[in-house]
Order: sequence, then C-alpha cells, then structure tokens
Amino acid sequence: MNSKEATIYQQMRDDIISGELRPGEKITEAKMAKKYNVSRTPIREAIKQLELEYFIKDSYIFIPDSEEFRKIFEMRILLETHALQKAGVVFLQEDIDELRSYTDIDIDGDESFIIETNDKFHQKIMSATHNEFIMDTYEKMRSFIFLFSKTVINKRRPGLIEEHKEIVNALENRNIDEAIFLLREHLEKDLTFSLHYLELN
Repeated sequence: MNSKEATIYQQMRDDIISGELRPGEKITEAKMAKKYNVSRTPIREAIKQLELEYFIKDSYIFIPDSEEFRKIFEMRILLETHALQKAGVVFLQEDIDELRSYTDIDIDGDESFIIETNDKFHQKIMSATHNEFIMDTYEKMRSFIFLFSKTVINKRRPGLIEEHKEIVNALENRNIDEAIFLLREHLEKDLTFSLHYLELN
C-alpha cells in the first residue's frame, strides 16, 4: 500500500469509527472515489484492507456487536500473551529499554501521540514472535485495536500507562508469569472500559 492508498485507508477507517460512514451503509468504489475525490485505485486498496480487518463485509460497513468484540479481543489476548512469553526469552536489554521508552508519556498529552506510542508498545511486544503468520493475523485486527485504543485514550482510562510500566518491570525481572498476568488484565480492562463507551453511542 503506497502513501496515497494508506492515507485513503486511514481516512475511511477513521470515518467508520467516527460514524461518518454508518453501519450498514453500502460501499462502492465509485461512491467512495467521489466522496474522497480520488481515483478508484486507492479506494479499491482501502476497501480490500478494511475487508481483511472486518470493517467492511459483503460491501457494507460492519461494526461488531459486544459479543463479537469480546471474541476479537480474546484472539488479541492470546496473541499478545504468547508474544510476551517469547519476549521473555528473546528480548535483550535494549529491547526492554525500547519498550520502556513507550511508557514515558503524559496520559493528558496529545491524543494522537499517545495513540501512536501505545501502538508502538504493543507492536514491540508482538515483534518478539518473529512469526509472519501470527503478525498477519494480528494485522487483521488492526482497525479494531485502533478503535479500542482511541476510546481508552480519548476517555483517559485510569492506570493505562502505569499498567504498561508494570508489564515492562516484570519482563525486565524475567518474571514472565507475572508479566503475562498483567498484560491479560490490562487488555481485559481495555475491553470492559471501551465497551462501556461504545455501547453508549
């Protein structure tokens, strides 16, 4: 995906999340090309990616219900805790230092920066798998992960950054069972917090 295609994908994804593109709305290349004032090629690539990420289904905008969100998060928890277990074996001190650098942020700071840094934190954990098939599965959840990250950060979920720091500390001390427990608890809190707000909309 080139830069123009990535931009259109991000715009469509953001418009789905914001409700600009409504659940159940039919999506066609011609309609979207007109809306975003671009050719059909970047639209086609964006639609393909959003279909992979389950935000478009059978040419319609698709937003999962609460139970489907829980199933998606169950998969995310399985993948990230597996990756963290691998990190306990393969991460060097420089990897842990990098992971810690993503916890040195102000939760009341710029929302876009916090979302980006939060994504880097979880992507760094996932990188420990060194498994392209696992990463491909994780990438398919990327839009949903972004949606939940945006919600917990926009609504300033208490303890978010502190939990990241606790995970890093446990990992650095090679207390992997504790690190995995903390990560699972962290993600479950994200899910519960996000569903509370998403169900209000």
